[in-house]
Amino acid sequence: MTNKPSDQARRQLLLALSQIPPGRLCSYGELARQAGLPGWVGRQLSQLPDQNTLPWHRVINAQGKISFPHNSEAYRRQLSRLIDEGSASPDGKIAWQRCRWPDQH
Repeated sequence: MTNKPSDQARRQLLLALSQIPPGRLCSYGELARQAGLPGWVGRQLSQLPDQNTLPWHRVINAQGKISFPHNSEAYRRQLSRLIDEGSASPDGKIAWQRCRWPDQH
């Protein structure tokens, strides 16, 4: 999507993001579906200010992996937060199937 999202669309996304419970993980696509806003979730999350308190770290790609380059500062920060919440192990394994939200049936 090349159009800039409206303020209302951004609010919908941030509301959907805020609903992801601790210890659970959501894909970018699922978050977009939850917010009703396909196409630009990753870009919007990348623009959140550093001091925000939204659980951006609970959003990973559809393959169950962190999307930041491996060993980048952002990767390490996200992995650390996921480890703290119990959805990743110290060796970097993401518990995608166990922690996926909402539950996939």
